[in-house]
Amino acid sequence: MVFEMKLRMLLKIAIILFLFSLTKQSFAMGLRSFVALPLEKEGTVLRLQNIDTLNNDKNVMVANLAYGISGKQTLLLSIPYRLSPKGTNRLGDLNVLYRHTAWQKDFFEGTYRLGLLGGGLIPTNKTSNGGVQGGAIATFYEGWHEVDLDALWSQGFGKSVNQARYDVSYQFRLSPAQYPEFGLTPEWNLVIEYNGRWKQKQQLIHQTTFGLQWVHSTWVLEGGITQDINAKHNTQLLLSVRYHL
Repeated sequence: MVFEMKLRMLLKIAIILFLFSLTKQSFAMGLRSFVALPLEKEGTVLRLQNIDTLNNDKNVMVANLAYGISGKQTLLLSIPYRLSPKGTNRLGDLNVLYRHTAWQKDFFEGTYRLGLLGGGLIPTNKTSNGGVQGGAIATFYEGWHEVDLDALWSQGFGKSVNQARYDVSYQFRLSPAQYPEFGLTPEWNLVIEYNGRWKQKQQLIHQTTFGLQWVHSTWVLEGGITQDINAKHNTQLLLSVRYHL
């Protein structure tokens, strides 16, 4: 009798925890950028992304962490690790960004946001002296559509070169056609992007990215292909997984 009561209590707790997990919402965002992700206070997101350049032997794994300080303040961390080619100095700079949502307008099934970015690059090896960085991110989400626009400038110290980047990301929800009245349902998103990457003494590289996202209540699986429009015409394969704590 006591065992049955304990078993029923454990089942009730498990059901409550399961239902609670279904109320948590993951979000779509661009494939090449991590700065547009909305987070509530104390919300935490982990992402691992593998970037494989198909034209050569370069393969990089990037670890990302996002933490919601408040509803308008977010801490963003990322660090790359070169899987190949082998050699020294495989760990890149630790990228630290603070995002402040300066303006936000919410409405039924949509939101507009403007955020300011600031932070630094912390060196992890002797080839870098780090730097400071700043930029902005704008998000326009309504119904089936989302557009994220971001730009970031990095001012290098010492031997570290100046860098800049921009991302224009469009996400279209393929399914479901309508969200259910209660609970959450997995969704599929088509992602189309126009990206730019620049390093001091090098030309600005323009790129296009096409991909898909599968968004669950706590997990997001995504993949895509990035193609250089100019310069070396490299092709990159992107695969990543996100977990929303």
